[in-house]
Amino acid sequence: MIIRKSSAADIDDIMACYEAAKQFMRTSGNHSQWINGYPSRELIAEDIDRGVSYVGIDADDSIVMAFAFIIGDDPTYSVIEDGRWINNLPYGTIHRLASNGRQHGILRTCVDFCMGKIDNLRLDTHADNSIMQHTAEKLGFKRCGIIYCIDGSPRIAYQKYIKE
Repeated sequence: MIIRKSSAADIDDIMACYEAAKQFMRTSGNHSQWINGYPSRELIAEDIDRGVSYVGIDADDSIVMAFAFIIGDDPTYSVIEDGRWINNLPYGTIHRLASNGRQHGILRTCVDFCMGKIDNLRLDTHADNSIMQHTAEKLGFKRCGIIYCIDGSPRIAYQKYIKE
């Protein structure tokens, strides 16, 4: 799979990945994450404009995954409860990872790509997203505590750091 920055021309395919991911979450018992129109087309367009939106392209040249990857401080990560971060070194954050369901190993592919940019990663997920929690831990992420999104909703926070 090839990962590249996304463009405005990709928005329909990106939104299709998010819709497929939402359906998968619902069938997996996660009924409270990504509701009320989240993530919106406007948010994805902002990610694209900021240069933090990425897509994964399969062998057929189709978009099969989408995510935001931001290097730098994430304001929602400044306070963590019930734990602590592994370190306070510069980090990258993976947000809004989604797949259209046609390819397996999406998180691993995303993490490998992001680790190629910075060796300190953070991500968070909803308490109902047991699949993401399990997969993140399987890939070496450590559960660090609870952070709160801008809307005040809690998320389980993870970090992976590869020492040189």
